[in-house]
Order: sequence, then structure tokens, then C-alpha cells
Amino acid sequence: MNRREFFKMGGLTLGAISPLGLSLPEVLANEASGPGKQINVIFMFLQGGASQLDMYDMKPDAPLEIRGKYHPIPTNVPGIQLSDQLPKLAQCADKFSMIRSMYSYANDHGAGDVDIMCGSPRDKNMQAPGIGAVLSKQQNQLAPIPPFVHLGDMKHPRHSAPGYGGYLGHTYDPFLITQDANSPGFSVNTFDAPENVDLTRLGGRKRLLRSLDLFQSEQEQKFEFAHTHDVFTEKALGLATSSQAKNAFDLSSEPSKLRDAYGRNQVGQGMLLARRLVEAGVRFVTIQGYVDTGIYAWDHHWGIFPHLDKQLPIYDASYSALLNDLDDRGMLDTTLVITAGEFGRTPKLNQNKRGPGRDHWSSCFSLTMGGGGVKTGMVVGESDKHAATPTDRPVSVADFAATVYHVLGLDPTAEVVAKGRRMKMLPEGSPVRELL
Repeated sequence: MNRREFFKMGGLTLGAISPLGLSLPEVLANEASGPGKQINVIFMFLQGGASQLDMYDMKPDAPLEIRGKYHPIPTNVPGIQLSDQLPKLAQCADKFSMIRSMYSYANDHGAGDVDIMCGSPRDKNMQAPGIGAVLSKQQNQLAPIPPFVHLGDMKHPRHSAPGYGGYLGHTYDPFLITQDANSPGFSVNTFDAPENVDLTRLGGRKRLLRSLDLFQSEQEQKFEFAHTHDVFTEKALGLATSSQAKNAFDLSSEPSKLRDAYGRNQVGQGMLLARRLVEAGVRFVTIQGYVDTGIYAWDHHWGIFPHLDKQLPIYDASYSALLNDLDDRGMLDTTLVITAGEFGRTPKLNQNKRGPGRDHWSSCFSLTMGGGGVKTGMVVGESDKHAATPTDRPVSVADFAATVYHVLGLDPTAEVVAKGRRMKMLPEGSPVRELL
């Protein structure tokens, strides 16, 4: 009897654990956190490529077809300006820093997604793991809750899912949540006990599972995919009845005023959920930074300003609320908050018949990093007069990944053997020392 048949026979369906992968015990068995303060990550992914010119790198002296319709406003950090569409973030600019000289290796979706989330050269046969996957492998996960969560399915149909386990294997894929956190009936029933099954029966299944493991391990020893199922298997099965995991996904316990501050929308409630998950023990949460008719919601080839008129207030409210909430709870120093797209937008507005837009631009874009012990209230790098190319301190996506590795205490030189090849976690990139 294989494990799938066992769960089906017992009434506890595979679906109750499958989002974590049945090899979750390997995650638990390889716990090896390093010394120092444990840092967690909340990454708002602005999938599609957010416009640097209309958010963080304003060019008010440029011609109208480049500067667009928005205007810069001062922030609470002297000398730093943001778009007038980000007034709440302007009042907490001391809680994050900007890199205005980013550049990516790809100018198309899917490829760019993978690049920003792993920082390694793409290989269609041996995809490198995302940062969250490496964190799950290299450091402890003590809480009975998934170590790595994606809020939203961000996979491009022609490319690997960004940020997943890659050549580390599906064990290190994120726990995927596709439900809208703002919907009235939002719940994650993975952690519910099946109907009509009490905890006594689940205890019996655990004992049966141990017996099956003894038999199965003897049969599987000769296979490469065999794993050791010891006490960590009980932890994995324990997720099915973990009150800590279940409670972390329950937004109803949050004050209405705080939920309003984050915004009563999918992004705002997703950011609030991310804070709850980190508070409960999740180490890395990636959030889709807006959702509309497709996953690339920041991909504004046409009608950029009507789109941004809706999106930027949501971004402004949710991001500023998260920073302030983390700070109020004493969690900001241990939570690295990132907002980034896979690339930027063209400096010059196009003349699309449906309304002016900006196209893909990998040569120069901006991202933000705050909390987690990084220096804040800073601007790293500089772009030219049209935000087209970096003119000072160029930062690659590999450098960005190396910076996150450094903050988390990960080893970029660690190697694994996959498909007979020795692979390094992060073969390129240097940390942005100005932020450390």
C-alpha cells in the first residue's frame, strides 16, 4: 500500500496535506538554523512590472510623454520624494529604502518572474530554487505551520513557477493559497480535521502510519526518492489538526479598524494575512500585489493611468499599513518587507489606441526593502534623467537576491547534487552593502 492509498482509505484525503507535499518531513528533518536573529520575509510581488517613473523615481523635469501625469511629493525623510499617489507611504518613508538602479536579465514575463525570485541564471532543465525555498531548506521550521507560503498562483504557462523549489525538489515548494483573503467565506481548510473523524481516530492513523512506514521504508531503500520518515512525519501529519496553523489564517479576529487600514480588498487583506502568518511562525510569504483579469496586473501596455489610479491607492494603503503594524508590534526589525516587480516600464509613453501605456523595460527599475535590520530611509543608486539606465550603483537581480540571502543568514555557496550535477544555491551576485 502506498501513502496515497493509505490516506484515501483512512478518510483523511491526500488533499489535506498535498499543498505542503508529502515530503514535508524532509523539511522538518533538515532543520538547521544558523546563529543570530531569525529574520522572516514578506514579499509583495508587483507582477507585470511596476512603473518606476510613476511611483519611486519621478522625473518632473522630463517632457510630459516621459514624466506622465503624476507629481512628486515630499516624504518624512528630507530629500526623498515619492509619487503623489503614495501619500501614506510618504509618511513612513523612514521605514523602508529604495533601490533606483535595478536591472534584470529578462524583458519578458515568466522569465523575469523567475529571475527576481531566485537571482540565478535560468536553466529550463535545472531551474534554481527561489529564496523562500532555500530558506526552508537551510533553516529551522519549528512552528506547526508551513514555512513558505504563496498568496496567489503566479506561474506563467510557459515557464517554471517563480520562487518554487526548483532542483531542490517539490518538498521546498511553497504552500499555495489561491482563495481571496477578502472574500466573506475565506478559509483554508487544509488544517481542518475531516468531517466525522475525531482526534482519537487520527491518533490511530498515526500509529498505523508508523507501521506502514516501517514496511514502506524497507521496500523503498533502493530508490533515490526514499526518505526517512521518523518523528518529523508526526509533525507533518500534525499540521492537519494544528490549531496554530488554522488560527493564523483566521482574519476575523483582527480589529475592524485595522482591517480597514490595510484595505478591504484582496491585496490589503492578503498583506494582513501575511503579517499573521509570520507572527505564527511562517518564514517567507509572497503576495500577489494586485489581481484583476490576469496575473500580470501591473503590465500596463495601454491605459496605464486609469489602471494606476485604482492600483496605487491600494498599494499605498496596504504597504504603509503593514509597515506601521509591524512596527507597532515590535516585528519590523525581524521582518524584511520587499515590494518589487520583475522589471520596470519604458520611459516614454506609447500611443496605444486604448490609451497611453508603458512597455516592458528591464534596463532600469526600482524596488523597496524595509525592516529585517536593513538600513531604512535611504536611496541606493540613481538613474538618468529619463529613468532609462542606471547612472550610479547598478544593482542586478542577482545582487538583490544576494542581499536577501545575507539578511536571512543563508549560505549562497551551499551546493546540492541534482540530476548528477553539482549546483550552487546562488552562483552570482554581491550584497548591496549600503543597506546592511
